[in-house]
Amino acid sequence: MTVTLASRTSPRCGRTGRPGPVRRRRAGLLLVLLLALLVAAGLSLAFGARPIAPAAVWDALVHPTGTEEDIVVRALRVPRTVLGILVGIALGAAGALMQGHTRNPIADPGLLGVNQGAAFAIVLSVVVFGVSDLSAFIWFGFAGALVAAVVVFLLGAVGGHGATPVTLALAGAAVSALLYGIISAIVLGNRQGMEAYRFWHVGSIAGRDAAIAGQIAPFLILGLLLAVLNTPGLNTLSLGEDVATSLGQHVRRTRIVGVLAITMLTGAAVAACGPIAFLGLIVPHVARALTGPDYRWLVPFAALLGAVLLLLADVLGRLVSGDTFEVGVMLALLGAPVFIHLVRRRGLAGL
Repeated sequence: MTVTLASRTSPRCGRTGRPGPVRRRRAGLLLVLLLALLVAAGLSLAFGARPIAPAAVWDALVHPTGTEEDIVVRALRVPRTVLGILVGIALGAAGALMQGHTRNPIADPGLLGVNQGAAFAIVLSVVVFGVSDLSAFIWFGFAGALVAAVVVFLLGAVGGHGATPVTLALAGAAVSALLYGIISAIVLGNRQGMEAYRFWHVGSIAGRDAAIAGQIAPFLILGLLLAVLNTPGLNTLSLGEDVATSLGQHVRRTRIVGVLAITMLTGAAVAACGPIAFLGLIVPHVARALTGPDYRWLVPFAALLGAVLLLLADVLGRLVSGDTFEVGVMLALLGAPVFIHLVRRRGLAGL
């Protein structure tokens, strides 16, 4: 048993115990994902309702002259692409952490009540405080997401045994249902609140300026740092809580760090763009198929895959409908059949 645990948890060994080939393969795949992200970003800048030639995109970025194409690229598509990268990274990494901590292969980042917490705060800001600026929505949305996650964690820890995957999932479902009912009651009687909620809830990276990416960037950076710190402990927890405790792992501290990372990443992404379905659910399964169960590799792979998938879905939506289909809609249309395929082919074996 000692040899088996060492081979699974050692940072220098893969599944076969040979560090060289496994690490080189993973590093090579990571480089491929980085290149894919660059390609996806280029497509996001070049294609849309009005296609722009690559040379014109380059000139707009490096040598702008104030032409209409320069304005489209710099004022509209660059902020949209940057925000798409940030949000995709956040939701991909958060999805991997969520599935690891809950031991639930169909868990997504919104399981902690973050989506409904952000929605409730945004609706409240419109109805009660009269907020109409999108940049102000973000702060209310992030605050609501954070409060909802804290409430879910506290409810999941009731009983003195600490938060467990089951209690977190149950508490998250209960809080989400409660907030959804309150939101429905508010927006049905307030037209302005309904319009704000519908605009935000569809899930979109369009119509956001560069300042929004700057607003959420500090929270995303902090969330990613916490995620990286959480991965070794999550590897140990994957062996079972009893085994992790016997190996000296502080289970409760690992859970708290993981919940904080998920809340920071998901709260910032959802506050800026609204709930984007399926991304945090599907991406970890694809990343796990590429890297195996080691979360030190799984989380970075899921983050990059999330950014690539979100940008490509956004580009496809622009090409198909000219911005009628927002990225949240496109990911739902694409994600449902992909997830069904994963279920049929892999059976979503236990994590």
